[in-house]
Amino acid sequence: MSQAVDLTAPPAGAAAEKKSWTGRQIVILLVIGVGALMVSLTQSLLVPVLSELAVDLNTGSDGVAWLLTSTLLVGAIAVPAFGRLGDLYGTRKMVLVALAALVVGSLICALSNDLTWMIVGRSVVGLSVATVPLSISLIGVTLPKQHAGAGIALISAMLGVGGALGLPLAGVIAQYADYHTLFWVCVAGGILAIPGIALLVPEPVRTAKGRMDLVGTALLGAAMLALLLPLAQGESWGWTDPLTLGLLAASAVLLVVFVLVELRIKSPLVDVRTTARPSLLLTNVASLCVGFALFATLIGTATYVQAPEATGYGFGKSILVGGLCMLPGGIAMLLLSPVSAKLKPRTALIIGSLIIAAGFASRIWLTDSLFEVILGATIAGAGTGIAYAAMPGLIIHAAPRSELAAANGLNALFRSVGSSLASAIGGAILAAKTIELAGHALPSLGAYQLLFVICAASAVVAALLALLIPTHAGTADAALPE
Repeated sequence: MSQAVDLTAPPAGAAAEKKSWTGRQIVILLVIGVGALMVSLTQSLLVPVLSELAVDLNTGSDGVAWLLTSTLLVGAIAVPAFGRLGDLYGTRKMVLVALAALVVGSLICALSNDLTWMIVGRSVVGLSVATVPLSISLIGVTLPKQHAGAGIALISAMLGVGGALGLPLAGVIAQYADYHTLFWVCVAGGILAIPGIALLVPEPVRTAKGRMDLVGTALLGAAMLALLLPLAQGESWGWTDPLTLGLLAASAVLLVVFVLVELRIKSPLVDVRTTARPSLLLTNVASLCVGFALFATLIGTATYVQAPEATGYGFGKSILVGGLCMLPGGIAMLLLSPVSAKLKPRTALIIGSLIIAAGFASRIWLTDSLFEVILGATIAGAGTGIAYAAMPGLIIHAAPRSELAAANGLNALFRSVGSSLASAIGGAILAAKTIELAGHALPSLGAYQLLFVICAASAVVAALLALLIPTHAGTADAALPE
């Protein structure tokens, strides 16, 4: 009998045992969770120190922006590719490869003082973005059914928790230490997680057959590059620049070609027919909307709090305080993710999305005190934790087990696209509606309020989409061990 069976199948009649976590199950969840947290941290860790990086690396804002853009672009390609590789060759194996990329990429950055090498390191880190969706799939088929839901919810919420915790952590380090420490934190976290996963987590039985779809991978990767690159660089290039418009048009064409090719391939990267089912399609589009709202929380809180009091809305706080304002929201995500596991996934997504909308609605009107800003961001964070934790449950109930890692990867890709849209749209709004202060153009209160209106509307759209998700699925619980 395999190790996986020993772990997930308690003796018959041991009802009390089945309800309680074993020490080994807790350790497995912990080591996988640490890896997922380290990866999600990398997506927001550098935001508070970009200005310091520009000075130290002797470059402008466009140069340091590539430290974020390179990770985003490589991650967009790695997530679906690693997901399919996980289905074909082993989910645990690909988690270890992704975490190894985190360690290697972070180590390159930690030892570098050159922009080019920093971008190389951050590009390698981009491969690790696939860790979270792969970990969700790994938890789903490793833990027993009665614990898998809570474990999946916790790992999924790490996407939001890492983003929220990354800002205060970076703020502390920016104030009291060298920014290279940020990369050493990621190196240490990866080194802690890799041996634990390798030694304790069994490799699930592989059910997928076929070979890697290299043509589909190239087409989807090119489409994502053509979409995300102008979203990341549109503000500096200009939104009406021929290069920006040309790449966006090319992404649409490439996506159409990708779908047509995938429909003809026997072993596709993405099973288009399965993905087009309402249960999966609506979940993925709702994920895009929630991803939009999460990233807007990040860009709409720290900078808001740091704005000078003379703007009429800011509080003139430090980078550290701005980051700490996100901490309650991150804690709320972490604590409320198990609540999502106790609800039906569809219900949890509806409730979480409506809570996000309520949080942003409060940000529109409650602007008088720092407490009100923190309260609104925390409410939005709590909703994000519930909504994010619900999505893998919907994916698991709708996707065949042989395509589970790929389906979770595609869902993570939709979240990433949502965050990229938030960065592009939010950046454009904050740059367009400004006030002059001491010779500097700063975002106006109206700009932030418009951003919050869009985020609240996006969350409401996610809730409406969740209402349309079918309550039954032909493959319900197929991916969960008994």
